[in-house]
Amino acid sequence: MIIFNQKQSTMSLNVKIWLSIIACLTSLFLNAQSAPVKPNSRFNGIQIGVITYSYRSMPHNIDQLIDFCLQSGISAVELMGDAVEDYAGKPKSEFSWRSGPRQPMTDLQKAQVATYNKQVADWRATVSMEKFIEVRKKFDAAGIKIYAFKPNAFGPNNTDEEVSYGMRVAKILGARSITLELPTDPEQSKRLGLLGEKHKMLVGYHNHTQATDQLWDVALSQSPNNSINFDAGHYLAAGGKNTIPALLAFIEKNHKRISSMHLKDRTTPEHGAGNLPWGTGDTPMKEIFSLMKAKKMKFPVSVELEYAVPEGSDAVKEVVKCVAHAKKMILSE
Repeated sequence: MIIFNQKQSTMSLNVKIWLSIIACLTSLFLNAQSAPVKPNSRFNGIQIGVITYSYRSMPHNIDQLIDFCLQSGISAVELMGDAVEDYAGKPKSEFSWRSGPRQPMTDLQKAQVATYNKQVADWRATVSMEKFIEVRKKFDAAGIKIYAFKPNAFGPNNTDEEVSYGMRVAKILGARSITLELPTDPEQSKRLGLLGEKHKMLVGYHNHTQATDQLWDVALSQSPNNSINFDAGHYLAAGGKNTIPALLAFIEKNHKRISSMHLKDRTTPEHGAGNLPWGTGDTPMKEIFSLMKAKKMKFPVSVELEYAVPEGSDAVKEVVKCVAHAKKMILSE
C-alpha cells in the first residue's frame, strides 16, 4: 500500500511538472504573438529613415510621433526638436505671430520673441536630462534609431550653452549628428564645428537650392566634425551645373563627409522645379541607391515629405508610399 501511494505521488508530481512546463511555453508563445513587430526600413544595407518634419501636417506629441513612425514602417529618424522639448517641459509661448502669411514683426512682437527666447535659454541651462533619457527609451522600445537631432538651438543668436545643451541631448538620444541649415556666416559654422569637437558630435549642414559643389568647402575645412546633411532633391532643382551626373559625382566624392541625406523627388528647373510624389520627378533615386550600394556608403537616407498631401490621404500614408518606392529602387537590381 505504501509503495502504491509513493508511485501515485510520483506520477502526480510528474504531471504537475509537465503541466507547469506546458503553461510556461504557452505563455511565452502568446506573449511572442502579442508583442509588437518592430519596424525595419534597412534594405540591402541602406538605412531609409524619415525626418519627422514630414509629419508636420499632423499635430502630435512624442508618443503619437512614435506611432506615426511605426505606421510608416520606419526604423530610424532625424528627429525635430519640438515634440522632444515639449515632452521635457519647454516653456510655451504666449503668442502666435507665426500663424498666417509671414509679415514683418512689429516692435511688440520682437520684444515678445526676445523675452520668450530668454525663457527658453534659461530653461535649457537648467533642465534635467531625465525626460530626454525617457524619450530615448521610448524610441528604443519601439525599435526606432535616432540618427540625427534638429532642435532650434544652433542659430547665431543661441549661446554656446544652448548649443552645448542641444549636443548633449542629441548624444543622450543616441544621435550621431545634429542638423541645421548651413549658416551664411562662416564664423558660425566654425563655432559649431569646434563645439562639435568638444562634444564629439557631428554637425550636419543642410542645403536648399543655393547648393553648389563648393557650398560646404569652408565649413568642412573648419572642423572634422562639420559635415553635410545633403538634400539631393534641392540640389537638382537648383539647375545650372547641378545636373544628374553632377549630383551623383558629388555624392561619390563627398560621401565620407555626408552624415545623412534628405531625399525627395524634385524636378529640374526645365520641368518646373516642383516637389512631386516619388517616382514622378527627376531625382535619380535608383542611381543614387546603386551608387551607395556599390561604394558601401554608410549614411542614412531621410524621407522628406514636401509634396502636397493628396486629398483623402495623410502624411503617414504618403511616407509609407515613399518608403515602398525607396525599397523598390534599392531591391530592383
